Amino acid sequence: MPSTTKDLASPTEMKLTSAMNGEIDTDTDNGKVKMKKHMGLLEGVAIILGIIFGSGIFISPKGIIEETNSVGLSLVVWVLCGLLSMIGALCYAELGTSIPKSGGDYAYINEAFGALPSFLYLWAANIIFVPTTNAIMGLTFAKYVIQPFFPQCTMPDFGVRLVAACIICFLSFLNGFNVKATVRLQNVFMFCKIGALVLIIIIGVVWMSFGNVDHFQNSFADSTTNPGKIAKAFYSGIFTYSGWNYLNFMTEELKNPFVNLPRAIFISLPLVTGIYVLANMAYLSALTPDELLSSDAIAVTFGNAILGKFAAILPIMVAISAFGGLSVHIMTSSRMLYVGARNGHFPVMLGHLNIKNLTPLPSLIFLNVLSLIMLCTSDIHVLIQYCTIVESLFVTLSVCGLLYLRWKKPKMERPIKVNIAVPIVFVLICIFLLVLPVIESPDIVLGGLGITLTGIPVYFLGIYWKDKPKGFQNFMHKSTVICQKLFLAAHEDNDFEE
Repeated sequence: MPSTTKDLASPTEMKLTSAMNGEIDTDTDNGKVKMKKHMGLLEGVAIILGIIFGSGIFISPKGIIEETNSVGLSLVVWVLCGLLSMIGALCYAELGTSIPKSGGDYAYINEAFGALPSFLYLWAANIIFVPTTNAIMGLTFAKYVIQPFFPQCTMPDFGVRLVAACIICFLSFLNGFNVKATVRLQNVFMFCKIGALVLIIIIGVVWMSFGNVDHFQNSFADSTTNPGKIAKAFYSGIFTYSGWNYLNFMTEELKNPFVNLPRAIFISLPLVTGIYVLANMAYLSALTPDELLSSDAIAVTFGNAILGKFAAILPIMVAISAFGGLSVHIMTSSRMLYVGARNGHFPVMLGHLNIKNLTPLPSLIFLNVLSLIMLCTSDIHVLIQYCTIVESLFVTLSVCGLLYLRWKKPKMERPIKVNIAVPIVFVLICIFLLVLPVIESPDIVLGGLGITLTGIPVYFLGIYWKDKPKGFQNFMHKSTVICQKLFLAAHEDNDFEE
């Protein structure tokens, strides 16, 4: 785990040597190795929409219908998930402007509750829900790319995973090579994603205008009353909306974050909720619940049911959407790991920047490897439940941190301050959603909790224990030097608040 930096190869020496060899542009911010504020409001909205409109809307409707057993209740869940996300976003607007540090939940939990809880978040994020979400998005892209070639038969499982692995590796490379180009791509992909959903909505509205509304008759018939199943349905919906807090991971790279962070959130969430509800109504106008449940690529099945020979348009647009969502998720999540390593909560080598491109390349590679490991299964819905339960636990803890800081630091500067009832309501709802699935799916809930708790001995052995054996320190030193040379990486030069 983390080692000290005093014995490492000198970052200044590495930069000077690299500059002499023409390897870096030393006039970037006076030659300092640091992240730049390169994102405005449009880029902030693109980040949020890019991550939310990644793949969930083309996958999660199946999981929600499966748990609710009715069209009407499934639409209610979609609306309520949007409202819950908006309440959470209001809380994160206060957190993000009160604690303007990159790292999102990690930074907020660390500020409120200290090193161990924030390390457990970082541990769970990088072992469970970040690589799992990357795998989900990669699998979604792969299934929509491959599905048209297997219209009447089952897609080859190995082929799906291989395509997913290739796209994860490619986007990890792209994010490490050029952040500016990746950010520009997000603006393009944002409009492609919205275009795909708007196309689905328009097709659905036209289809329903011809009187095809039979599937909405008695829409609440057979609705489940099992609280555990309803909670699991919420998890599928929450996964689809997840991403509203990811801009907080990149606060240090956002221009005027006190203004642009809350504006980006308030623009994005109402737009997302409206689009999601209308898109689901479009799906359900053309597909019965049974048809939706039997489909691994809902937009393809929807297109085949309505568009005929023009059906190929939708899988192409959905694949582009998943591609862009995966790209922005890889970019934002690597910053969380980078900030954690910079604070000494992960090996110091992961807190370095590539001195040529000023990107957290070691963190990107590390998460890339873990994401590939998560492709050991292609069951997307199990992955969704697995990662969402654990992520929801720490989102709840972050908002509890907001309440704690209101009490502990009442004079703390808060450019945005929400009504105290907002975080209280959000925490109570999240606790309700965390407890109920234990009855319905104890293996998934307890498995995720168990992996999270394995971080406790790692913390005490790797971080709390300062007087480590000389052999271990030498091993970490050599590993860090190898990482510096392999990735042309050095520690950040700018002064940051711990």
